[in-house]
Amino acid sequence: MSIPTITLNNSVLMPQVGFGVFQVPDEETAAAVTEALKAGYRSIDTASVYGNERGVGQALASSGIARDELFITSKLWIADLGYERTLAAFEQSLQRLGLDYLDLYLIHWPAPAKDLYIESWKAMETLYAQGKIRAIGVSNFQPAQLERLIEATDVVPAVNQVELHPALQNRTVLEANARHGIATEAWSPLAQGAMLTDASVLRIAEAHDATAAQVILRWHLQQGRVVIPKSVTPSRIAENLDLFGFELDDEELAVIDSLERDGRTGPDPDTFNG
Repeated sequence: MSIPTITLNNSVLMPQVGFGVFQVPDEETAAAVTEALKAGYRSIDTASVYGNERGVGQALASSGIARDELFITSKLWIADLGYERTLAAFEQSLQRLGLDYLDLYLIHWPAPAKDLYIESWKAMETLYAQGKIRAIGVSNFQPAQLERLIEATDVVPAVNQVELHPALQNRTVLEANARHGIATEAWSPLAQGAMLTDASVLRIAEAHDATAAQVILRWHLQQGRVVIPKSVTPSRIAENLDLFGFELDDEELAVIDSLERDGRTGPDPDTFNG
């Protein structure tokens, strides 16, 4: 299977569909990632706070897949914000994953009350310059936080990973990302399953002989976003990657666009400080 890629602002290619392991226990992670790799995924998204980097690393080590065919993302947790803490946390993530470098490393949350994300970004710039990370980015950053980061540092984030699904389309963030050439990556692309019973989505799914999840993920892809659906069920892992045999038309895209209702499922980035 050939998964489309997007070109990040530093010319690194990133698969447009990845496999997320949020809330997957470490002891189940190796099996889930192994299943994902067998299904054709090559991009895996984890984070230090998930507590499952070791499980991801075990699956990668036993996969037999060449390192340069993989795209591995991890994230810096709030407790590790700050220049020196960031350097140490990154090395710990690498060790747990059993890797020599990461393809993408993200600041997980801006945690505005701590006011340390600029320091952390400068540490990540150092790691990037050393070749230990192929691309650096952020997660859950609002437009004002992006602007401040870009003004205070040298490297524009390659990615901003944010909660984004039909019920929360984060349009001001999308506009800010586009303005700065930052790729948008959607976490919780299916609203933790909340959108899978929507009547409009189900009608579109029936018209394409597809599932509701496939329709929503296809909506993301056609609008140029990266998605990282999560499942531990082998059939759904495969289903979430089977997105390339149909296409939504403009009317169907508009119907899904109309489902916005400020339906945030996770914390508010402006107030969440861990």
